[in-house]
Parts: sequence; structure tokens; C-alpha cells
Amino acid sequence: MAEKPMKILFVCTGNTCRSAMAAAMMNDIAVKNDLNVLIDSAGVFAGIGEKASDEAIQAMAKRGIDLTGHRTKPLTDELIGMADIILTMTKAHKQLILNYAPDKIKTLLEYAGDDGDIADPFGGDLEEYEETAEQIYDALVDIAEKLPVEEGK
Repeated sequence: MAEKPMKILFVCTGNTCRSAMAAAMMNDIAVKNDLNVLIDSAGVFAGIGEKASDEAIQAMAKRGIDLTGHRTKPLTDELIGMADIILTMTKAHKQLILNYAPDKIKTLLEYAGDDGDIADPFGGDLEEYEETAEQIYDALVDIAEKLPVEEGK
């Protein structure tokens, strides 16, 4: 019987930039490396159904990833409950939600074996978004090594 996929939830503030880019890049890494994961993203103060920021879409397009279909969603008890691991972009995000599931919440950099926060590029120029995407991607590469591979691959 096939193993259940590991469910990873990326969390930031508005779900228009960092968590959306992290989920899109992790999904890309997962497909290319046959990882047995399901990826989602949400924001602690996100609205429902907004598009990713134009700069996030452009930064991902430069990496060959289409973010135009992304729609924001707020973090809910249901999303928290379904996730096996919740990766926040900052320590402040982690603190906001730590009481809901303390055993499965880490910052992205903490889970990658590093320290610090992923700065919010919102309102910045494309270059800032690309730098943020690079920082997230570097952490995701380290994280991918810890994730399960699909059986039979």
C-alpha cells in the first residue's frame, strides 16, 4: 500500500508573495524529484481569492513556474489540522499560530537548518521579490532532502 503523502503548509501574512512562491517552488521541486508531498499555502491575515502580487508572478515566471492561478486563502483550523508540517516565513508568524499546533510549526529557515526570517518583499520591486524567491528556494532545496520520495520511483 502506498504511503500517505506528507502535507506541507506554507504560511505568511497575506498569501500573495512568500507562502505562494514557496508553495509553487516546493511543488516544482517535488515533481522533479518524485517527492511524496502535498503542498498548500495560506496567510495569517489573508483575504479570500486574491491573486498573487504581480512581482511574485513575474519572479516565478523567470523560474519557469506559473503563479497566475494562485488565489489567496486565510489560515484556518482545518488547514492547520490537515497539515503534517507548517512552515512559516517568520518567527512572528510562528508565534501567532504556535498554540494551535506547537508540535508541527517551524519557520521555513529553522526547518532548513538555518536561522532568521524571510523578509516580506510586498511593496518592493521585482529585484526584491527575486532575492526573496532565491532565499526561499535555497531553504527548500535543503528541506527537500528530508522529504519522502514516492514509492516505486
